[in-house]
Amino acid sequence: MRTYLECYPCFLRQALDGARLAGADEQQQRDILERVLDLLKSAPLTLVPPAIGQRVHGIVRDETGVPDPYQAVKERSTREALALYPWLRGIVAEADDGLETAVRLSIAGNIIDMGPNPTYDLRDEVKRVLKEPLAIDDSGALGDSLRDARTVLYLADNAGETVFDRVLIEAIEARVIYAVKGHPIINDATAEDARAAGVGQVAEVMNNGSDSPGTLLEGCSDEFRRTYQEAEIIIGKGQANYETLGEEGSRIFFLLQTKCPVIARDVGKPVGSLIVHQGQDNGPGRGYEKERGL
Repeated sequence: MRTYLECYPCFLRQALDGARLAGADEQQQRDILERVLDLLKSAPLTLVPPAIGQRVHGIVRDETGVPDPYQAVKERSTREALALYPWLRGIVAEADDGLETAVRLSIAGNIIDMGPNPTYDLRDEVKRVLKEPLAIDDSGALGDSLRDARTVLYLADNAGETVFDRVLIEAIEARVIYAVKGHPIINDATAEDARAAGVGQVAEVMNNGSDSPGTLLEGCSDEFRRTYQEAEIIIGKGQANYETLGEEGSRIFFLLQTKCPVIARDVGKPVGSLIVHQGQDNGPGRGYEKERGL
């Protein structure tokens, strides 16, 4: 998925938010924004948005010297989500279809996002997602694939959302490998964040070696790329995984909420839509990875 001009204000807002979280003074904030503006002038629109986002947040870290400006935000998000964990498990236990309900709860957790959507109410969001129809509903195919799979590669998104992912993983009978970021980027989950949410109790946690939002395969470790290529089924959480892997074939299922107009336009659904979308086999997919030696 390419970058659109509507992405530019979001990049600038993210840079300013990150700078302030890192404790930058006004001059540092200005320097950061000027560097980001220079980046946006030169970056081709053919890049996927997470590739630009990676550079934007690299500028923030470089200028402030703070390796993880969102650390406190991530810790708070995890605490808030863990407080709901017994309630979430109870919802699944009482459901007629526990797997389908767990999928919905995982999508509800996708509201935790300091990129396009820094404000939310978790309890209200769970209630909304449980009753609202899915705008794209490939949940039947997802359920069939999960029931047949021996191994699932689960691509994480944000800290705190990890707790909601844990609830879904507990409903999956197959072995689950939970892939997180190798280095801090926005409020995306790292191995430390995943373990704080208890994901390590129900899945194998591995990092992908990258500090990009989503999954930019070229920047990931060899170990992760082998795991990715060998995976029978992949769950990609959140908008950034959709942006980076949207043409990677039918073994990937994207679970997300449309939180910005660009993604909403790309999937053909309004902002705020709930999505379970199976990738299509008309993209480069696994053959593309093999050609590049990944």
